[in-house]
Amino acid sequence: MDDFWKDLSVLVTGAGGFIASHLVEALVNRGANVRAFVRYNSRGDPGLLRLLPPDLVERIEINPGDLRNLTAVQAAMRDIALVFHLGALISIPYSYRHPAEVVETNILGTLNVLQAASEHGVKRLIHTSSSEVYGTALQVPINEDHPLHGQSPYSASKIGADKLVESFYCTYNLPAVTIRPFNTYGPRQSARAVIPTIITQALTRPVVRLGNQDTRRDFTYIDDTVRGFLMAAQATGVEGQTFNLGAGSEVRIADLAQTIIQLIGRPIQIEIEPERLRPEKSEVQRLLSDNTRACQRLGWEPLVSLGQGLQETIRWIDEHIDLYQPGVYQI
Repeated sequence: MDDFWKDLSVLVTGAGGFIASHLVEALVNRGANVRAFVRYNSRGDPGLLRLLPPDLVERIEINPGDLRNLTAVQAAMRDIALVFHLGALISIPYSYRHPAEVVETNILGTLNVLQAASEHGVKRLIHTSSSEVYGTALQVPINEDHPLHGQSPYSASKIGADKLVESFYCTYNLPAVTIRPFNTYGPRQSARAVIPTIITQALTRPVVRLGNQDTRRDFTYIDDTVRGFLMAAQATGVEGQTFNLGAGSEVRIADLAQTIIQLIGRPIQIEIEPERLRPEKSEVQRLLSDNTRACQRLGWEPLVSLGQGLQETIRWIDEHIDLYQPGVYQI
């Protein structure tokens, strides 16, 4: 057990989500006292935390609430030393339909987290950004100084949140670090993301329906992303900085689909479904990470190859296919 984490009081917002649920699991296994802030619903559903081992779930303090409610966020922050802020609405298609809700959650929600963290004097806040804030790459690989371009309401909301974090560091000396994951994938990810979209269809259907197949993305396995978050919390002298977490390699979506189909070993056709296409000016054509800063300042590097990660993701989804609706377009 890492002594840094033993009995450390940690708050994770958005704890029921994909990356956050893996982070919560890693924190509990390292001995941290984890308070999981999850979006309230009448079912008492803690999101993906329900898929963790029951004995581990018993060690988590689950705190339902809404990031848009400052009082709820302040209460969740009480007696907390370290905050991982992952709570957000992350679906780009959803942001086309409901931009106001996305802005309220991602910008005002982040403002509430920052205010509460500042009031409670947390030792460090790790804020989660997104590679989508860069928009289509002007030059590759993309480092943290690349211009930001809001090509969707979602990316614009994340740019706003990132700038609020920057402002609280500069104005109030809040010890904040921003992590900017590229396309993280792995077990538990919903079919809103492209890799589970391909896998669920390829496992169950003769045709995989996709949107734009010519875009290129930099995929990072969930274990590598979580390790980056943990290292950002432990590194010294990195307050106020932003770190890309990407593998540093890119793959065309059409080629990714063919790789997954080959790993599954079934004859599958690929078709374009117009509903899945983004508006032309909103589509981000290419994302390729420069992870030099994370490697040098955090000591981080991606360890899981795309092939290894895809095999593990396929195995998990195959064992949990009942959690999915293959072929249904998830926004």
